[in-house]
Amino acid sequence: MNAAALLTDGSVVTVRELGAEDVPALLALHRGLPVEDQYLRFFSTSPRQLEDFVERMVSPDAPRHVVLGAFRGDRLLGAASYVVVRATDFAEVALVVSHAEQAHGVGTLLLEHLASLARSRGVRRFTAEVLTINGRMLRVFTDLGLVTSIVPDGEVIYVELVLEPGDHYLDAVGERESRADVASLTHVLRPGSIAVIGAGRSPASVGHGVLRNLVEGDFTGDLYAVNPHAKSVAGVDCYASVGELPEAPELAVLCVPAKVVPAVAEECGRRGVRALVVISSGVDAEELLKAVRAHGMRLVGPNCLGVSTSAPAVRMNATFAPGSTLAGGVGLVTQSGGVAIGVQEELRRLGLGLSSLVSTGDKLDISSNDLLMWWEHDQDTRIVALYLESFGNPRKFARIARRVAAAKPVLAIRAATSEAGRRAAASHTASTATPSVTRNALFRQAGVIAVDSVPELTDAVLALSRQPLPGGRSVAVLSNAGGLGVLAADACVRQGLHMAVLGEKTRKALERLVPATASVQNPVDTTAVVDEETFARCLDVIGADPAVDAVITVTVPTALGDPTGGVHDLDGKPVLAARTGQTELLHGQVPCYAEPARAAAALARLVERADWLARPREFARLGRIDLDAARAVVAKGRGWLPPDEVVSLLTAFGLPALGGTLATTAEHAVAAQQAYDAPVALKAMADDLLHKSRGGGVELGVSCPDAVARAVRGFQERFGDRLRGVFVQPMAPFGRELLVGVVTDEKFGPLVVTGLGGVDTDVLDDRAAALAPLSTADADDLLHGFRAAGHVLAGTDEEAVRQVLLRVAALAGALPEVAELDINPLVLTGTGCLVVDARVRVAPAEHPDPFLRRLRTT
Repeated sequence: MNAAALLTDGSVVTVRELGAEDVPALLALHRGLPVEDQYLRFFSTSPRQLEDFVERMVSPDAPRHVVLGAFRGDRLLGAASYVVVRATDFAEVALVVSHAEQAHGVGTLLLEHLASLARSRGVRRFTAEVLTINGRMLRVFTDLGLVTSIVPDGEVIYVELVLEPGDHYLDAVGERESRADVASLTHVLRPGSIAVIGAGRSPASVGHGVLRNLVEGDFTGDLYAVNPHAKSVAGVDCYASVGELPEAPELAVLCVPAKVVPAVAEECGRRGVRALVVISSGVDAEELLKAVRAHGMRLVGPNCLGVSTSAPAVRMNATFAPGSTLAGGVGLVTQSGGVAIGVQEELRRLGLGLSSLVSTGDKLDISSNDLLMWWEHDQDTRIVALYLESFGNPRKFARIARRVAAAKPVLAIRAATSEAGRRAAASHTASTATPSVTRNALFRQAGVIAVDSVPELTDAVLALSRQPLPGGRSVAVLSNAGGLGVLAADACVRQGLHMAVLGEKTRKALERLVPATASVQNPVDTTAVVDEETFARCLDVIGADPAVDAVITVTVPTALGDPTGGVHDLDGKPVLAARTGQTELLHGQVPCYAEPARAAAALARLVERADWLARPREFARLGRIDLDAARAVVAKGRGWLPPDEVVSLLTAFGLPALGGTLATTAEHAVAAQQAYDAPVALKAMADDLLHKSRGGGVELGVSCPDAVARAVRGFQERFGDRLRGVFVQPMAPFGRELLVGVVTDEKFGPLVVTGLGGVDTDVLDDRAAALAPLSTADADDLLHGFRAAGHVLAGTDEEAVRQVLLRVAALAGALPEVAELDINPLVLTGTGCLVVDARVRVAPAEHPDPFLRRLRTT
């Protein structure tokens, strides 16, 4: 392995497996330890035969011994190693870090990478012996976040680490990554000095535009320009090269021809530049990233609009976008420069500014994941907005976004997602798992509010930035034009909102305020004759009704007056207005939309966020799982598993699988039926027969030996040499039928699908989907997320079905070799449920660690 990663201070190191060529560096590392550190490492102040010890660590003749090292340039900062205890899944672990680097997170980073590598190679636990006086090493182990047991024994403490990465561990890794990422992004979004390289004299050039924006935006730091053909540009002194600058700028913005970008990046790295923004497009990505990683820099772009921040201490607009950056509370990251300009212009028109803008372009390095971590800790950012055309690490994105969304709204414009290799839709589940279904599941579970256009985004931002969240989804509409009020009510229903039933007290109060011809039922029509004062009083009355969670007002000016001036905030309940024209703020606070449908959609986004915040976030603890038995099944299988192995796999995860007998002859099948002493189902096991009922491979209710033999002969005639056997099962009880399945995406991980089962699966496309792992709330969403859920689940044991969903998700998460799984049908009875038929496809799989701290290197 060879990975770049961030330390606590934001600096970049390389983590790689060490070999025989690294013996001199390892020796130098150990010999450079002070006496106290040598004693803590070796339990001796003068370790014997150090050369032999180090050579054994990296010897190819000791394959059970693995060593990782962390390098800054060519200097080895630390090493972590494990030795597998023979014939076990335990390994003894050790760590050594240069004394000067022990406060920068080198040891923790190495242990994270070592644990990830060990897990992928079948190691399940680390053990270590630590002196009781070595408190720093004990803290490193306990702070990792892994399940840890500590047993003191005199002067030595025995430590054992369970390598299975639970939530506590992933939270700890995420917190460390966030801290390091924020430190590194300070060079991008809070630089003390900037150099624009390729700042042209022509006002039409990109470099000139970037430099001019920095000057006119009154950047607070030191500003330099690099142009060998000019003395100054936009009033800024020019230098012929990066090497001639009076100091190493913290951030360099590259606006040079694509072919010279890697060379200029290399020059910046040698000069000590900490971060690059590459505006140029058409760049050799491999060479650029090579230079960036070699010198530990961070990179925005290439092919991007630039970056900006409105923080008063910085005031940086390093983009070529038109106009100034309006200060505000929205953090915006986008792959598209055009979308960035569009969102910024619309927010500016509404009086809503940006805290920071990052156009990631080709996102060779810095991505939306990095920016989410920055904005999580940025007090100036109150709302996060994203435009993503692709996901580099969607599973990490989901975890980070969920954490950020718990504190501040996160919105995303849905964009086209490319298919990373078309799956063979051999199962019902796989045919459901389109890119849009997967992406939407990711957004929904992570609390990301998804919209489909720039206007929808700014509409939602306007509502979220100015109004409180509603306590429910019951809406009242107040209008001075009855027809528009009806349109607003229709729009609310389309958005999944409910029209509130106004209480009698509310209706009587309204009757005293409005003409007799008015309607005091929801939607309330005041008629066109009321003035703004009366309209305001009507709004107060409706807002005081406990049945109302939010109010939408719809007003039009008439010859008799315009009640719009009476629209105002309510205490604790959102008010959104609609008025023909353009979207704006009324009285500086109430969002006003150009049409009722947009107001209803914006209110629905407020409700969506309130609902997500109210969701329980716990993950269920599942017992009765035999992970070793399950791993043994998938380890020996390839392709679609035979039915008896499917039953073994499901049973290992505590799933209620209906068993059976795999028979290879008619006589064997007859014996199986007689052993059950009941009617049986006979299922043909034939090559390329995936959908058995459709392919004539199922006989039900077979109850006597002669009928069994006839059915087997029928299968033999129908399938010939393709027939591999017959699976004999007792008939299942009658009940409603569900489909539960999994398909695994290379990047997104397992997608769990549920919906109508049995023959209805092929007739009706009625399914819900969610990404594993499933929280209890995610499982409930799946359970009730398809249209027929209410009918199917009525009178059944919902908890039993919920357990099936949670266990299927756990199976998929623990066994990446399970490429597809279809349970169809899952029969629901009044007292439980039963897996009657299931298919599992196993394929070779790597064990990538999506949560490992590392930067892109290729």
